[in-house]
Amino acid sequence: MIRVGIGEDLHRVDDGRTLVLGGVIIEEGPGLAGHSDADVLLHAITDAVLGAAALGDIGGYFPPGDPRYAHADSADFLRKALALAGEAGWQLVNVDATVRTERPKLAPYIAHIRERVAEIAGVEVDAVSVKAKTAEGLDAVGRGEAMAATAAVLLERAG
Repeated sequence: MIRVGIGEDLHRVDDGRTLVLGGVIIEEGPGLAGHSDADVLLHAITDAVLGAAALGDIGGYFPPGDPRYAHADSADFLRKALALAGEAGWQLVNVDATVRTERPKLAPYIAHIRERVAEIAGVEVDAVSVKAKTAEGLDAVGRGEAMAATAAVLLERAG
């Protein structure tokens, strides 16, 4: 038995913060606004895992107003979602994700991001796809005001 989950996230740009994407610090930024480390990619993947396992969403487990999660490492969110999915009898097969941003250009970072996501998720790197797209100057992402990510995951019955 298999299940598919889809997750999306969007964060405003915050030039005063460091950009964390897929668990990787990208110095050339800009950073993103958020209660945690604002890792838009890991948030989307976390929501996709929770959705596929029918376990709710990221806000239900890590409320943005909860002081315990101020500046939290989003890798911990994904690990927790995968643990919950595992307790429900599911294991991750693969991740396919897209990040939409005008800056920075992500091509030089994609391999490292894939490796880091695979490490966090406990899967081989060939089970993780990360792509980068621009918004062609349209909407908040296209104007450079925000960054967005969409992720799809496949879970299978463990065992």
